[in-house]
Amino acid sequence: MMNLVLTILVFFIPIFIFFFKLIRTKKSTRNLPPGPWKLPLIGNMHNLIGSMPHRALHELALKYGPVMHLQLGELSTVVISSPDAAKQVMKTHDVNFASRPPIIVAEIISYNSTSITFGEYGDHWRQLRKICTLELLSMKRVSSFRSIREEAFLDLSRSLEGAPPVVVNLTEKLYSCVYSLVSRAAFGKKSEVNKRLLPVFKEISVLAAGFSIADVYPSIKLLQMMSGLRRRMKKLHGEVDRILDDIIHEHRSVAMVYDDVSEKKKKQGDDDLVDVLLRFQDDGIQIPLTTENIKAVILDMLGGGSETSPTTVDWAMSEMLRNPRILEKAQDEVRRFFDDKGGYVDESRIHELKYLMSIIKETLRLHLPLPLLLPRKCREKCEINGYEIPVDTKIIVNAWAINRDPKYWRNPDCFEPERFLDEDLKVDYKGNHFVYIPFGAGRRICPGMAFGLANVELPLAMFLYHFDWKLPPGMKHEELDMSESFGITARRNGDLFVVPVIKRPLPPPVK
Repeated sequence: MMNLVLTILVFFIPIFIFFFKLIRTKKSTRNLPPGPWKLPLIGNMHNLIGSMPHRALHELALKYGPVMHLQLGELSTVVISSPDAAKQVMKTHDVNFASRPPIIVAEIISYNSTSITFGEYGDHWRQLRKICTLELLSMKRVSSFRSIREEAFLDLSRSLEGAPPVVVNLTEKLYSCVYSLVSRAAFGKKSEVNKRLLPVFKEISVLAAGFSIADVYPSIKLLQMMSGLRRRMKKLHGEVDRILDDIIHEHRSVAMVYDDVSEKKKKQGDDDLVDVLLRFQDDGIQIPLTTENIKAVILDMLGGGSETSPTTVDWAMSEMLRNPRILEKAQDEVRRFFDDKGGYVDESRIHELKYLMSIIKETLRLHLPLPLLLPRKCREKCEINGYEIPVDTKIIVNAWAINRDPKYWRNPDCFEPERFLDEDLKVDYKGNHFVYIPFGAGRRICPGMAFGLANVELPLAMFLYHFDWKLPPGMKHEELDMSESFGITARRNGDLFVVPVIKRPLPPPVK
């Protein structure tokens, strides 16, 4: 009998909630943006089936416009697909859209959504953001990690140097290398703790990338129990928490025993991210920094830094292998430049390689790691393009659609790095030009931009300088699969297998 009652409740409660919210929305909102017809219970979720979400939303926007309303379960959602509308969200009304909607995975893994990425906009978030931009990921701090980057990517390059040349999985090596690099920047030395964290982190990434029915019906707590998502996430979070406790305890112990060493590291600017956060906690700041806050920020760094950079490098290499003319032109530029500099790829000079810089920009235009920018939440009712946006509406900016809009980009679906050599095309990474927003814009722009770009520029320069690149025997460049796979970032569908052939000697390892 009890099972029957539960079944009836599970079936009828969503129906009641759906129609109640639908009626309330219609009464309170007279001028919602246009959108496709909505089905009972699921709203427009059926419109996203069978395609990558950013592509499905783009197709719908072509019909319903750049400001489009969708009902995703209980969630009233507005999708932004034009530079002008994106500017209104991320500049004109930036403060109003500076918060994040609740997501179960983010809530649990980021210590009740207290991280920089998923935190609610307010005094606490602003303080964390300030610490991040002025200390953790400042240009000075990013420069201080140069030796770590060079060691990591030289080790990777040495692992590619075969005699005779053999087929290698470049994708796998890239992700492993960047994770190791980011964890060293966060925790310091190479340690066994990092190896403990990686497999757990991979499990979390899989769950974070998946669809959760409980997220689109947040009022039905029973769905969280039935799906098992909260239980699984809490288990993984417990494992991560114990590992981070060990890391923080180790750092505190070193600081107590070797205070003079810690002070020397601080003065030289080579302390790791945990050192910096613990120093802020000990020194005392306006809003106290808890140990949980520190853990949440560490996970932010690991999550953002270890996924987006290798995804971008992988796409850039894939596009160059698919377009041999571009690959040859890039190699010629890099080799001419560094042959005259002693045969050493100097990170501080990479920005002078105009064609390589244009390849990276074009890669981030065509293949954004996050095609849909992380969602925002409307804090107060406002208008976008004359349409009413109710409180708590979820806002999705389709940066993928904006970056391929034929109104602003010639041959938008073609990989043409030369477009960024045109002096008339004035765009940058800083969110000042809303036709090109690979890192977002406004208060929620990615704080790890400089760190991420450094982890893209250096490996690409090394790869182009030291190696020639071929696809596996029997594979033609036009056969390379350039479709996307669904995950925490939009990776290329399938790993990139290549045959690297050494052309410029690698510097010997430092003993």
